[in-house]
Amino acid sequence: MVFSKKIGIDLGTTSVLVYLPKRGIIINEPSVVAISKIDKKVLAVGKEAKDMLGRTPDTIVAKRPLKDGVIADYRTTEAMLRYFINKAVGGVRIFRPEVMVAVPGGITSTERRAVIDAAISAGAKAAFIIKQPIVAAIGANIPIGSPSGHMIVEIGGGTTEMAVISLGGIVASDSVRIGGVKFDLAIMEHVRRNYNLAIGERTAEEIKINVGSAMYLEEKLTMEVKGRDMITGLPKIIEVSSDDVTQAIQSLLEGILTTLKEVLFKTPPELSADVMDKGIVISGGSSQLRNLDRLIAESTGVPTYVTEEPQMAVARGTGLALENLEAYKRSVFTN
Repeated sequence: MVFSKKIGIDLGTTSVLVYLPKRGIIINEPSVVAISKIDKKVLAVGKEAKDMLGRTPDTIVAKRPLKDGVIADYRTTEAMLRYFINKAVGGVRIFRPEVMVAVPGGITSTERRAVIDAAISAGAKAAFIIKQPIVAAIGANIPIGSPSGHMIVEIGGGTTEMAVISLGGIVASDSVRIGGVKFDLAIMEHVRRNYNLAIGERTAEEIKINVGSAMYLEEKLTMEVKGRDMITGLPKIIEVSSDDVTQAIQSLLEGILTTLKEVLFKTPPELSADVMDKGIVISGGSSQLRNLDRLIAESTGVPTYVTEEPQMAVARGTGLALENLEAYKRSVFTN
């Protein structure tokens, strides 16, 4: 194997993607860690740990160390980063790799420091931090260095990051702690309230993917859902439709739209004209929700497009920024 001393990491609330130059994205796993309560040992990370969510005995806890896009549990995040860095470079360590980590735009300097420290203690020689909207734009093939305005909206698991970018920097931006995880919780709550059925996060996510839509559909989509009847406590099957999802996530979508309009409002007029001209690009796993692009276009009056492989945009952009560090150094933080 040709050794690559650079690794790009998209450290997301719901998944971690790892990019190696020349090889592309080599890891795409859930950001979940399973820990033994007895000796605090890490038992599993990623896919294996996610399979344990909601199914663990009392002695094991499966948790997401990142909440709303930031580190909620430092030790677990470090263990998770170490696992992914080791997996990316293989067992034999001749060199310590340079790592570039994508973080939410609204991150504080303390949180930034925590990510760098975690990456270094997890085995990186040097760690760089770059903001998600910037790398999402690079990954979506937006020429961020040009002197015209481009708008990117990255809808991830924990946060929605939106930014107008010009000359390699963020001109106007905001981030709202709404993303795929909140959508799932809203669906769970809706099913519980309307059907007296308790379902888990994974089932809610399946409902969102299979029948979810940001706008009411003329021809409803439906699916069967298994859960626990809240009254009898017995297993039960019900049918949910796309309307259920649209209704459940309505207020969350409004939260995203309100913030998006505020960013457009803060954008200088020249750049607004550019955005109007080129449209809004949306990326991130949750941007794949049916009709979300239509909803944004209708409520802002700006044409909206979903980028190719939206969930890969940040990881791809992180890798490209790492390969062309000189070109993007104005956008990168090293401390």
